[in-house]
Order: sequence, then C-alpha cells, then structure tokens
Amino acid sequence: MAEDAATASAIRRHEERLAKDPASLAFAALADLYRKAGRTREAIALCREGLERYPHYTTARLILAKACLAEGDQESALAELNQVVAQSPDDAQAHRLLADLYRRRGTLDLALRHLDRVVALDPADREATKLRDLLRGGGAPGEASGLRKILEDDTFVTVSFATICLEQGLLEEAAAIFLRILKRDPDNLPAREGLEEALGGRSQRRRGAGVRN
Repeated sequence: MAEDAATASAIRRHEERLAKDPASLAFAALADLYRKAGRTREAIALCREGLERYPHYTTARLILAKACLAEGDQESALAELNQVVAQSPDDAQAHRLLADLYRRRGTLDLALRHLDRVVALDPADREATKLRDLLRGGGAPGEASGLRKILEDDTFVTVSFATICLEQGLLEEAAAIFLRILKRDPDNLPAREGLEEALGGRSQRRRGAGVRN
C-alpha cells in the first residue's frame, strides 16, 4: 500500500523507539510497517539484522517471509516459512502461506500437507477446507457438476478444455481439470496459472455471495 500520513507517522514513532533501544524487539513491528508501505527491501534488511540477535523470533521471520514474497523471492520465503513451522508447528498463518506457495509451484502433495495443518488448527477456515478437499480429491469432478460424465473421460483433461470452462465461468470444473493435469505434470505452467485463476475466481464468487447474504 502507499505510505499515507498515518503509516508515515507510525513508522517515525517506531524508528524513534528503535533508535533509543537498538536491541528492542520493536524492529519487527517497524519492518512490518515498511513492508505494508511497499518498502520491502528495508523490511528485509531490518528483519535479517534483528533475527541475527533473536533467531527464534518467529513473528519477525514471518514478516521477513512476507517481504520476500512481495519482492518475488519465493525461495527465501519458503526457507523462512519452513523455519517458522519448525520452531512453531502450530503457526496457522505460516502453514497457509506454505500451502499457497507450494500450490503455485505445482507441488500439490506438500500444499495438501500444510492445508491439513491449517484445517486442524483453524476448523473455521472454510476456504482452506474447500481447497484441501479439492486437492485431496485429485481433481475428481464434484457430484453436482453438470460436466461430471464428460470430465470422467481423460480425453477432456486438457489445458484447452479447462480454459474453455474457465471462460464460461465453470470454475469448479476448470480447477478440477487443471489439478488433474498437474497431478501428471507438475511443471505444466499453463495449468498452474489456470488453476490459480480458477481458484481466485472461486474465492471472489464466495466473497460476493457472502456480501449478498
């Protein structure tokens, strides 16, 4: 987000606090403010410096992972997030981010593993539950799908047919097809991108339904 007046004021306060006590844990809050203001490189540098003093401060490590993601550095984000869950196995937010990262990379078995942990830690997370069920189903068409019979035939398990479903608003069906393709070929970039688009559409549709209700 842009650095508005309120954010700039909060940054100044935390900078002053940290200047008075450089060993303070306040570095994490300041780094998060930097990240939210789009100053991700400063956030990363501050987190790395602070974590040298407090290597077990998982909140700071989570902020570092988010800043790395904002910079497009997935490898560093993965390393930090895996360290977070190693130190704090019940950190649901870290498991969510790991599930998202592994899904985007086509590593669906690891994505499912972390979604299982999210649901166990936060049973009220409906989005994680639905996504876990989709991944666990391995792309099997849902009972309510009007294309169930067609999708049982591997002839239609193609990126082109999934894209048609996506364009027609058949998001569940498109996601199921892309997922089946990725089960066979995790490095299929069009399928990975298509799955993300389908899942994004499903999330927007559910949020819209929630507003109407």
